[in-house]
Amino acid sequence: MRSAVSAQLSAVFGLWLACSCGPSQKLARVRPTAPRTAAAEPAVSRPPEPVEVTVLAINDLHGQLPPAQPMDGRPVGGAAVLAAYLRAEVARAPRSTLIASAGDLVGASPPSSGLLHDEPAIMLLNELGGPGCTYADRLDPGCPLVATVGNHEFDDGAAELLRLIDGGDHRAGPGLEDPYRGARFPVVCANVLERDTDRPLFPPYVIKRVRGMAMGFIGAVLHETPRIVTPSGIRGLEFSDEVEAINRQARQLSAQGVAAIGVLLHQGGSQEPYAGRTRPDVTVQGPIAALVRQLDDSVDFVASGHYHGFTNAWLPSSQGRRVLVTQAYSAGRAFARISLALDPRSQDVTEASAEIIPTFADVPPGDTPDRAAKLLVARAEEQVESLTERVAGRAARPLTREASAAGESALGSLIADAQRAALHSDVALTNPWGIRADIDAGVVTWGELFCAQPFGNDLVMLRLTGHELIELLNAQWGSDERFLQTSGLEYTWDPDAPTQQNRIVEARVGGKPLNPKAIYTVTVNRYLAEGGGGYSLLAHAPRVATAPSDLEALFVYLKSRPEPFEATIQGRIRIGSSPR
Repeated sequence: MRSAVSAQLSAVFGLWLACSCGPSQKLARVRPTAPRTAAAEPAVSRPPEPVEVTVLAINDLHGQLPPAQPMDGRPVGGAAVLAAYLRAEVARAPRSTLIASAGDLVGASPPSSGLLHDEPAIMLLNELGGPGCTYADRLDPGCPLVATVGNHEFDDGAAELLRLIDGGDHRAGPGLEDPYRGARFPVVCANVLERDTDRPLFPPYVIKRVRGMAMGFIGAVLHETPRIVTPSGIRGLEFSDEVEAINRQARQLSAQGVAAIGVLLHQGGSQEPYAGRTRPDVTVQGPIAALVRQLDDSVDFVASGHYHGFTNAWLPSSQGRRVLVTQAYSAGRAFARISLALDPRSQDVTEASAEIIPTFADVPPGDTPDRAAKLLVARAEEQVESLTERVAGRAARPLTREASAAGESALGSLIADAQRAALHSDVALTNPWGIRADIDAGVVTWGELFCAQPFGNDLVMLRLTGHELIELLNAQWGSDERFLQTSGLEYTWDPDAPTQQNRIVEARVGGKPLNPKAIYTVTVNRYLAEGGGGYSLLAHAPRVATAPSDLEALFVYLKSRPEPFEATIQGRIRIGSSPR
């Protein structure tokens, strides 16, 4: 990738080379040395006490500065509450506690972070780093922070991501900090490469020194990222296999004498949650188990993410070694307290266990929110208040993403209606994973709509034949974005169809049977228009018109409707049987 991304990449990569090869990172000193015994004593030396190290791992924060949705009916999360928990943990052992983020620290964020280009989320983590973390040397081994990227870090493209880390004001102007200085912590990722040069976009790993011992942290993001972000934003980047990239860096760390190795992996799984320390013989579903099974035996633990769920398990690596794997829900509602015991002689991890700690706000330390984080949130909310408090209207009942058995949701249909109205097209289609929050009954503000549609996608009207529309609908079964929410289009699909290419039984446009030879105008967001979600057909369709924002389209549409407005599941998507 050339242009702005290349310039910033060269700066980041140069910094990594300088720091990783400089005196502070020479690792001959961390090689184990034989214990001494007195010449006069044939004696048996007592093994030294293990060094206890704690890693506090968060994942999928998504810029959640305000409180998160309640957990078990209790208030939870928010930047100030999360910070209070993390600071309390650090205070117990300040010299041996690290904080790590396993991706999606930003992206799909609420207005207090998202409208300020997600700079406040970076500033929040900066606050937790203390004097060991500096803008000048993010790779300083004494900085107790480390992060990797998730797919949502790429929502606005690689160039914007590099700006967010390196500093510099957004093209739209200053956000909360003027000038914006970037991150004071390292962002590592081993499997995102510049296609032309095969060079990593970020340092693949960082080495931390904890009480005189070295620990390596390798980062990686799911290699399917190109399917779930806007393609133009990552043009020129290669997302390689996670396992191959991690194992390559793990071998490099081992060759340098680093025995304790953790991985921050933005990919995950799910299991039944429980309280307390890691239990043996639990079942973990999802891709994380297969990935860990291929990891080099030098990897000691994996902090995972992406699934927004609970993971606390020991999973086998390639040679059957037990690897600790964690995931702590999302949006700051919890963190993983990873407890490690390191042998001072080998400097390797000899024991590892974890506990997933919810950040409840009604008990200590959450009932005393962190002052610095609270001030940061207040400043951010005040700066965006003039936008977020604008009223769109009043909802008669909650507008939710909850889908019918066929795949239709009330909020999805409402958003599709707004997008079709914005460009006066025959049909509108919108992707369900682009809808990030429900809308409560009562007064609906612009800020609430932003939470539901935080990506700021332009709208694009395309021209498709009826045959192409059917092909597109059948392509849903090969996509991560199923089911497309519709307006102006109704269809029936057969779950028992022999192949995914012929699951659509019947379709109607404007109440009339779809004509395969007719030309229809179809409004989608920019993510879909560029082939996001695997809908490559849309990337080649002729473009007819554009509109500036899916969010503004929804706001204008609701303002035009009689109050109180409502949306229901209307049977636009149905399940049926094909003629046999």
